[in-house]
Amino acid sequence: MKVLMIFDQIQAGMGGKENAHQALGGKMMPIGSASMLEPALKAEDGKIVATIYCGDAFFAENEEEVTRKVVGMTKKINPDVVICGPAFNYKGYAAMSAKLAKAIEANTDIPAVAAMSQENDETIAEFKDSVNIVKMPKKGGIGLNDSLRHICQLAHKKVNKENIEDLVETICY
Repeated sequence: MKVLMIFDQIQAGMGGKENAHQALGGKMMPIGSASMLEPALKAEDGKIVATIYCGDAFFAENEEEVTRKVVGMTKKINPDVVICGPAFNYKGYAAMSAKLAKAIEANTDIPAVAAMSQENDETIAEFKDSVNIVKMPKKGGIGLNDSLRHICQLAHKKVNKENIEDLVETICY
């Protein structure tokens, strides 16, 4: 299973809140915090083939253009699945994750999964019926390994076009 990760500037390792205007970019390899997902991906026969990153403020200010470019980059990379997040309790990143997951699924044949903590209640309420959003703890919270495993399990089932209803009911908002 070839996985494309979509990160904000923090998860990409491009700095903190001070770099929220990081322009859209990408690398054909795992970067930043991708390593935390690799053990759970390995269990699902998955491998990160590329990472797209964008500062959450840059995304908010250029949403239409960034969305269009991310959809195009996704088509070109042609992964089996896209994982947007994990966004933890970062509100800007959570909104970007949900919006990009929805756009990717609407404009490609590639499934997408988003992940965020319950602190992103507005984004969850807006997108939970159109995007699979995996529950996860806030930054530093308990249960991170479980949620990473859940993200990868859902991604694997979506790639294999398996029934995801029962899994979604237990691990998603």
